[in-house]
Amino acid sequence: MAAAGDRGEEPQTSVVAQLSVRRGRAAVEFYKAAFGAEEVYRVGGTDQHEAVVSQLAIGTASFWVADESPAHLNFSPESLGGATTRMLLIVKDPDALVERAVAAGATEIRPVGEEHGWRLGRILDPYGHHWEIGVPLIPWPPAGGDHGGAGSRAPQTSSTASPTRTVPGSSTVP
Repeated sequence: MAAAGDRGEEPQTSVVAQLSVRRGRAAVEFYKAAFGAEEVYRVGGTDQHEAVVSQLAIGTASFWVADESPAHLNFSPESLGGATTRMLLIVKDPDALVERAVAAGATEIRPVGEEHGWRLGRILDPYGHHWEIGVPLIPWPPAGGDHGGAGSRAPQTSSTASPTRTVPGSSTVP
């Protein structure tokens, strides 16, 4: 899988995750075993240069995995005490992939079930990243962009101000 522009193609706007981890080489092997990922590019990850940056592909989707680098403000969930994002992996058979990921060392957080028009489950990988693995059961997004159907998690409104908290290294955030 070559990046757009590598073969004279016009680059397409996209958002691609780069997961910071500890034990990068082992993480790459986990994603291969758990998700059937293929490694399409790698820098480092050798005995001479242990830190790795690797681009992986699952079908037509790609993501990057890199050893954390505190000097560059790239921290793994293990350093932060938890992940700050959730990955959504859309596949034809979420039941089988969740089972495969658990067999490879992931922890099941929520079993695969049906909700909000999806068949969806959630795992925690051994490197601290959360993955929701699912398939939409209805045409997605729903016609008219209706997100407020029965059982939806629509935002709650309140007449009182939101509580505030302090995030290390920043000002007060709502």
